[in-house]
Amino acid sequence: MMALNRLVSSSAGGALLRPLSALSLCTAADTPITVETSIPFVGHKCDPPSRSVTTTATELLSFFRDMALMRRMEIASDSLYKSKLIRGFCHLYDGQEAVAVGMESAITKKDCIITAYRDHCIFLGRGGALVEAFAELMGRRAGCSKGKGGSMHFYKKDSGFYGGHGIVGAQVPLGCGLAFGQKYAKDGTVTFAMYGDGAANQGQLFEALNMAALWDLPAILVCENNHYGMGTAEWRAAKSPAYYKRGDYVPGLKVDGMDVLAVKQACKFAKEYALQNGPLILEMDTYRYHGHSMSDPGSTYRTRDEISGVRQERDPIERDIEKEVRKEVDEAIAQAKESPMPDPSELFKDVYVKGYGVESFGADRKEVRGVLP
Repeated sequence: MMALNRLVSSSAGGALLRPLSALSLCTAADTPITVETSIPFVGHKCDPPSRSVTTTATELLSFFRDMALMRRMEIASDSLYKSKLIRGFCHLYDGQEAVAVGMESAITKKDCIITAYRDHCIFLGRGGALVEAFAELMGRRAGCSKGKGGSMHFYKKDSGFYGGHGIVGAQVPLGCGLAFGQKYAKDGTVTFAMYGDGAANQGQLFEALNMAALWDLPAILVCENNHYGMGTAEWRAAKSPAYYKRGDYVPGLKVDGMDVLAVKQACKFAKEYALQNGPLILEMDTYRYHGHSMSDPGSTYRTRDEISGVRQERDPIERDIEKEVRKEVDEAIAQAKESPMPDPSELFKDVYVKGYGVESFGADRKEVRGVLP
């Protein structure tokens, strides 16, 4: 990442032009380092945060490893889908990893995140295991949603991750509901409700934002603007593609979503702001390398030169680290394949409240049906 090669030591005060791979050798692990973000933040009805971000060599290396792990997971998922081990819808996140990693570094697991169907890496960032991710993708019992949710419905409530959601934009009102609960509880936490540029025109988003503003809810709406909806460029779908300004009366901030430290700084700022003032919109300027979903080749509405240009100029991941995580991903896939498929009786579970269940019947007791009181 370009910004991380322009390091400024907080102790020496001078520019240190060095590749990130050398940080662990020439910088003490926990020595504070100040890095300037690649480009400035742009604010709407708010003063943007400083471009200078404090970090350490340890944190930087962990960022790169986490992003590389996410990247490798998504590339492996592509192969599993083409091998028909993953079925149904599947939306990959490669290219957007800096958003997930940077956001996570600025908050705690008590803060909530809710997103749409491009959710694998958000789950991993919230502390989810690779095995749980691959098992869910392949519909196995060991999956994070017991193999019943698939790609679009990852979930980890114990870490404040309230899921991927398949209905475009529908997660935003739910996220504002989570923020309502947080304000009611006065627990000093916030909710990040994530959506894409394709969902930014949804009416329910504006309805939820209006309520959040009326009640000063600690809700941060994060538009992951990867510039294409389901094959439609943003300029063809939105009269005003400045999504950070879409809140009108709600402040917003435009962020380089390919710069993990810019995302960290923006999310830290957003949390502090939302706890004091109410909702804020963050527009993450990012890019997806794959198509919208696995059924989309991703090359009919954009050129291959455009994609390779973004990879060369803006890609957030250090290549050397990417190679190190292959074995970890391969081992997780092998373990996930060993997990059995859900029992047919699981079809009726997790549908009704506790106390409502299923019963087996028939000569061989292999048929199941829901039981109502």
